[in-house]
Amino acid sequence: MSNRSVLVVAHTGRPEAVRSAQLVIERLSAAGICVRVLDREADDIGRTGVDVMPSGAAAAEGAEVVMVLGGDGTLLRAADLTRTSGTPLLGVNLGHVGFLAEAEREDLAATVDRVVTRRYDVEERMTIDVTVRRNGTVMGATWALNEASIEKAERERMLEVVAEIDGRPLSNWGCDGVVCATPTGSTAYAFSAGGPVVWPEVEAMLVVPISAHSLFARPLVVSPRSLVAVEVLADTPRAVLWCDGQRTLDLPPGARVEVRRGAEPVRLARLHLTPFTDRLVTKFGLPVTGWRGRVRQPATPSPAEEAPQVTGVETIGGGTGAGPAASDLAGTDGGASGAQSG
Repeated sequence: MSNRSVLVVAHTGRPEAVRSAQLVIERLSAAGICVRVLDREADDIGRTGVDVMPSGAAAAEGAEVVMVLGGDGTLLRAADLTRTSGTPLLGVNLGHVGFLAEAEREDLAATVDRVVTRRYDVEERMTIDVTVRRNGTVMGATWALNEASIEKAERERMLEVVAEIDGRPLSNWGCDGVVCATPTGSTAYAFSAGGPVVWPEVEAMLVVPISAHSLFARPLVVSPRSLVAVEVLADTPRAVLWCDGQRTLDLPPGARVEVRRGAEPVRLARLHLTPFTDRLVTKFGLPVTGWRGRVRQPATPSPAEEAPQVTGVETIGGGTGAGPAASDLAGTDGGASGAQSG
């Protein structure tokens, strides 16, 4: 056995994901690669021939890559394991839309081969850091790859908030909530709330009010260097903060949520150099009949083919490689983070 290791994370609530994890473990082990699994998933996947790791960030430390088998929600949960170590995530979509995933279920064997031969690119995705204060005291701090959403906790009444950009008040909103998103999250919850799709090479943060009763209730695109704050007014019902549909915090009246660019990005492994526009058309099934432009040649390689060598993003397995970074729709497997579930 070599000193190489790969962490396998699966949506163990899906039998297909469990079977896929077992196949991945078998193929990686046959190639002499040590396979790690999380202790919370080991009973479902199996403990034979694997290293069972405590379910925390240490599980990803020293691993070459984390293979994620499930939907975008599974990948968002796995991102919590890798953010501090910088271990890249490689998603195989076993869900529905799966914008964050890089391969589909039918490409599983070829994807494992690419991991074994280290033929993939790695790109970084912007995150946001979130701090909650009340009366000057920090109540909590967390982060998000997709979005932080401030939502009403009670159905009967609207949430009353005031938005602030770079220390200046912008507007009061009576609303169901506010979504603060990254470009990666622009095709998730922010999209379903009426926000714009932001191409991944555009560094920005989005502020999208949800069902606001206001003449000025349009989505905002602000600088990634900005400090965005949303304050829950004192005479409003309590609210709740959700980050990527995974991490939550109650917000009492008077709570202030501050959102800024994250100190640590999330790294994603890429097998394709597919332009983001093509991903968008494919995932949403957008109509392009009548387009008379030039078709790119050659076609984008499948996971079973060699990754092209071009400049830009780090390539694993020799040289540098990249193409346009690809943003993703990051719906969750059932959380509040996405317009689609995966």
